[in-house]
Amino acid sequence: MKAVAIKMGALALLALAGSAQAIQGGVQVGKDYTDVNVGLGTDTPGFALSGNWLRSDHDGNVESLGLGYNVTIGDVMLSPTIKAMSTNPKDSKDGYAIAVGGSVSVPVTNMFNVYGAYFYSPDSFSSHIDNYQEATAGVSFQPISLVDVNVGYKYMTMNGKDGRKDNVIADGPYIGAALHF
Repeated sequence: MKAVAIKMGALALLALAGSAQAIQGGVQVGKDYTDVNVGLGTDTPGFALSGNWLRSDHDGNVESLGLGYNVTIGDVMLSPTIKAMSTNPKDSKDGYAIAVGGSVSVPVTNMFNVYGAYFYSPDSFSSHIDNYQEATAGVSFQPISLVDVNVGYKYMTMNGKDGRKDNVIADGPYIGAALHF
């Protein structure tokens, strides 16, 4: 039943993201984690669909599917987003979480952007974890329109419930690259 609900949700999100124009895919690598991500419409105003798989070497992994709406104010892009996640902490039961948050991207020059994102899921929006938090900040360099290289810092944690251990999935600097089509 869970698999059917996830597939139906994914199809509904794809239908809503029909106005999206650009596709992007990338990877970010930190000391103890790897994050693979894809997006549809994440670089243009309007609906955006995103997905990622983040794996920690020590504390589990998280898969997510997000639906956002990109708004530009001058050169700044704001993206309020909701994410449905499958949580797989190492020291707790597998579950799910619905996180609310968003991101901001501010161009510094034609090739450099500063960006940040924050997402939170309280106990009432998750199962088998007390809460989920994710924060990212960084700088991206886009020498050509198809490629960008980024460096930043990512923090992602699933706080344990019922006396279970907290799982810090990511906590440290990363380097990454993405392709935009």
